Amino acid sequence: MARATLGREPPAFFRQGPSAFSRLLVFSALALLVMVADARFQVMQPLRTALSVLLYPVQWLAMRPMLLADAAQSNLKSLTARESSFEVLRKQLSVQSQRANLAEQLLLENRRLRDLLALQQRLERPALAAQVLYDAADPYTRKVILDKGEVQGLHLGAPVLDELGVLGQVTRLFPLVSEVTLITDRDHAIPVQNARTGARGVAYGDTSTHADAMELRFMAANADVAVGDLLTTSGVDGVYPPGLPVARIEKVERRTDAVFARIYCVPLALVAGAMHVLVLPPLGEAAPARPAPEAKAARTGGRR
Repeated sequence: MARATLGREPPAFFRQGPSAFSRLLVFSALALLVMVADARFQVMQPLRTALSVLLYPVQWLAMRPMLLADAAQSNLKSLTARESSFEVLRKQLSVQSQRANLAEQLLLENRRLRDLLALQQRLERPALAAQVLYDAADPYTRKVILDKGEVQGLHLGAPVLDELGVLGQVTRLFPLVSEVTLITDRDHAIPVQNARTGARGVAYGDTSTHADAMELRFMAANADVAVGDLLTTSGVDGVYPPGLPVARIEKVERRTDAVFARIYCVPLALVAGAMHVLVLPPLGEAAPARPAPEAKAARTGGRR
């Protein structure tokens, strides 16, 4: 009994069924038979259908991470493309906005030039067109610099107009540029005439009320002056031609204890935004020359 136990053959108690090699042959033949039968008669199709139904939830769960990754990548690409498109559209909008602003500025400048040309045609005197380069550096004065000077034929004291009215007077002359003192400068004075009543006065630059204002001084407290009256050049100073619009009455203050009224005016010209102007020769150049002293004495003696 001991010898049988020490041998290589297992005891009779552990012997069960055919050997492993036999089972391999049987199952291989069975598998080959099933494959041939399925290829010819589709006998395994119901089993495959049932297995696909049973495994679909597992397949669906296994595909979720990949699908979510694809969706996130697609959204990221779409967001990047939209940001790029938005940046392009923003740049195009900025360019269009600049073009629109430039077009509006050109339309305004064209309209002002047309009005200035119409004014030049109405004037019976020669006029020289000029452009405002920049404002003077002194912050306490109201002066601008023109791109025309003595070489182009400008003279000291020449009146300067824009399309709306009198702008100022040439007070400093250089070969290629000139300095114009605006009518709102506190040291500038211009003889004016009330277009409604014909009363003459003198308008001075005044910055006490606001930046670009004028004051009609030395008018009696009971003078016939009303808000809205138009003031034009009187022409008595020998500089400005008569009839040019200067300002409009904005406010009149009358006091019983004052001899003169306080009359505030608003200039009609674009003193703060003029770009193109007309420069006229001073009125004194077109005036006839004064008679010689001998001729004047002869006329006086003749009358005696």
